[in-house]
Amino acid sequence: MGTERKARALRFFSEVSTPPFTVEGKREAFRLLRLLQLGENIGLPTSRPMQIIGNRCHELRMQDAKHNWRIVYHLAPDAVLILGVFPKKTQKTPKNQIDTCKERLKRYLDEIKKAKS
Repeated sequence: MGTERKARALRFFSEVSTPPFTVEGKREAFRLLRLLQLGENIGLPTSRPMQIIGNRCHELRMQDAKHNWRIVYHLAPDAVLILGVFPKKTQKTPKNQIDTCKERLKRYLDEIKKAKS
C-alpha cells in the first residue's frame, strides 16, 4: 500500500503573463513546477533561494532558446505561488522585479491572514 502525496495548488497572479517560451521551454517550466507541487526539493543551479523577497521564496533558473528566464515563486504549505516571470539579462536581479514580487507576496499573505480571521 503506497502513500500518495497531495500536490500543492499552483497559483498565479493575474498580472503574471506567460513568457514567449518555446515548446521545449514550456515543457521544462511545467516539469519543474510540477516537481515543486509534489514537494520535491530543487536545488542549485536550477533553483536558488531569494530571501530578499521573503521566506520560502526562490527563483527557478531556466534557459530557453537564447534567453535566460527566471520564475520567482513562494512555497506556501498548500500552494506554489508564482510571483513573477521575467528574462534575466544581467547578473543582478532588477530592483523593480524584486519590488513587484515582494508586493505580490505581501498581498497573498494579507489574503491568507484575512481569511483566517
